[in-house]
Amino acid sequence: MRIGIGLPTTTPGRPPDLVQTWAKKAEAAGFTSLGVIDRVTYDALEPLVSLAAAGAVTERVRLVSMVLVGPLHNTVLLARQAATVDVITGGRLTLGLGVGARHDDYHAARIDPGNRGEALTDQLARLRDHWEDGRVGPHPAQKGGPDLLVGGASGPALLRMARLADGYVHGGGPPRSFASAATRARVAWEESGRPGQPQLWAQAYFCLNDLDRGNNYLRDYYAFTGAFAERVAAANLTTPLAIREFVAGYEEAGCEELVLLPCLSDPNEIERLQETIG
Repeated sequence: MRIGIGLPTTTPGRPPDLVQTWAKKAEAAGFTSLGVIDRVTYDALEPLVSLAAAGAVTERVRLVSMVLVGPLHNTVLLARQAATVDVITGGRLTLGLGVGARHDDYHAARIDPGNRGEALTDQLARLRDHWEDGRVGPHPAQKGGPDLLVGGASGPALLRMARLADGYVHGGGPPRSFASAATRARVAWEESGRPGQPQLWAQAYFCLNDLDRGNNYLRDYYAFTGAFAERVAAANLTTPLAIREFVAGYEEAGCEELVLLPCLSDPNEIERLQETIG
């Protein structure tokens, strides 16, 4: 199983050059991907712009959205922007998309969240069309465009993934939660008549220093969920043993790439995580 690390695009106290500094250190430390998450109504950097900045100072590491809230983005402009990132980074973009759970993000963008599932299904199909016909923006560096991942564990989300994407990205939880979702993703893939197997990605949060600050960030970021925010904070990986056991569990469950998202804007978290997992 490959191990990636998130970029600190939503964590508090970010200096202006943090994304670039973090990206260079993460690649030097051997992580295989840099992941970003998406939020509009929050003090958060724009995901694809952040990946472009990270890509400009790296050469090898893969760049992935975990996930971008697709329906908040105009599909033509998203196709162009993603293709641009793919070109300038030498074909290193993986584009993960989902519907999101925060209605305030949709309201801020003046978009109705009521049909966001149908909107994402349409968007996934149209992205491929735009990349293949080449009328909008540059041709992506990767033939056919960047790999597409779909997030969400509902039946419609998994069907969307199986029909229109290249893989599934799990939003978090213990290894048994991923194992269950991965099984359903493989079944949906097979029932859709797709050859081979879907890519299987996942994410989790970690914090190896200043635990109170890290957990408070998660409580704040997930405050919209009410009491569930405490469960997110409780699941934060805060010790080397917890991280190693979590990684082993996900590897056993068949995860191909696990992206560990930081809770602090401290670049030393990169070295701490590297020393933990080797």
